[in-house]
Amino acid sequence: MILRAFAVWLLIVLVETVHGILRTLFLAPLTGDFRARQIGVFTGSLLILAIVTLTIRWLRLSTRRQQLQIGALWLAAMVAFEVCLGRWVANQPWERILADYNIPAGGLLPSGMLVLLLSPLIAARLR
Repeated sequence: MILRAFAVWLLIVLVETVHGILRTLFLAPLTGDFRARQIGVFTGSLLILAIVTLTIRWLRLSTRRQQLQIGALWLAAMVAFEVCLGRWVANQPWERILADYNIPAGGLLPSGMLVLLLSPLIAARLR
């Protein structure tokens, strides 16, 4: 179960990385970087739900507990990945990274992370 979940998480990371590149190249010049990142939370959430819905049977998560455990694992791994990628690969300042998590200032990433957490549960219900 863990290896399958890790494989799906890698697929999510790959798709979200391409999504982020395309967002930066095509949407950000039209809307500005922060607004593009806000929009990207919604489109990224849809991509995550699509991936998990297509793979939920293969994951073989038979209980709600397993679904939430895998969602929590994905959430922790994604936050770590986002911080590492932003801080050490893209050399972004902490202010830029944390801005996406700042709900009062318009950061919407916590809602996207909530979708990631609940995606196995949602996908199981959809299937």
